[in-house]
Amino acid sequence: MIKSLVSLTSITAAALSFSAGVALADYPERPVTFVVPWPPGGEEDVLTRMIAQDFQEMYGVPAAVINRPGGGGGPFPGAVSVAEAPADGYTIGSFVIGVPVVGPMLGIPQLDPDPFVPVGIFMTYPFVIVTSGDAPYDTIEEMAAYAQDNDIVLGHFGSGLVPTRVTFGLADALGFEFAADAAYDNLDCNTLASGDVDVMNSVIALIAPCMDSVKILASVTDERIALTPDVRTVAEIEPSLDIVLWNGLFVHQDTPDDVISMIEAAAMHTMESQRAQDYIATNGAQIYWLDRTESEALIINDIETFTRLTTE
Repeated sequence: MIKSLVSLTSITAAALSFSAGVALADYPERPVTFVVPWPPGGEEDVLTRMIAQDFQEMYGVPAAVINRPGGGGGPFPGAVSVAEAPADGYTIGSFVIGVPVVGPMLGIPQLDPDPFVPVGIFMTYPFVIVTSGDAPYDTIEEMAAYAQDNDIVLGHFGSGLVPTRVTFGLADALGFEFAADAAYDNLDCNTLASGDVDVMNSVIALIAPCMDSVKILASVTDERIALTPDVRTVAEIEPSLDIVLWNGLFVHQDTPDDVISMIEAAAMHTMESQRAQDYIATNGAQIYWLDRTESEALIINDIETFTRLTTE
């Protein structure tokens, strides 16, 4: 993924431009809602709340985050609520990759065809492939060799999730299969210590307490994670697996361009803020800003890659 890291100069210019436009436009004249289709507390929730706060301060109207987790429906019930809202910029979705990439394939009428356009993509989740510290392998390649004669069980958050599909794709590229795999609600230090799995997909925050006693074999991120700079990304090992779990802001496709630009200005400001930088320093998430054009190009590429990973 090519990231557009915004500068303070560009943010200032954008903010001044959009502030001048506020006097000529009605938007925003009433409260704005950001819909996060997951429970509170995740990386997407925390950063979206920062964006909402900056939006409120920039434009002088209330901006709130509403969490609409879908349970077994994943993020899609929350996405439907955004799709059904008026295309006026007052309801903004904070969505993972699955909404535009997988959503149109599920037969949900409100999501097929894709009703959204990206305001921009702002975060990559810090997913890693991790094993216990006493595992008889230190690298992905050594794990592949070990798996030729030994069973390896993989733990993940769901077989359809991007990091899981990438991990399966990596195994295929290296010529082995996991003996078994299973989905878990939580994948942390205890999961490995219990021996329930040999290898797992998890995020840095969940294994932070035992970082010194586990082995991170690879990261499912577009750049190396700052907290683990010596750990290769999966795409470094196998370039065809250049897909990650990201999050971005989306609105209905009929939303006016000037409204989208005002939402973008607030989000860009957040990604450059010190509090956002301080937040990701503790959990390994990667923040940046891809504008609408860059985001649309990434989504097209991700649809192709994800389709290949799920059909091969």
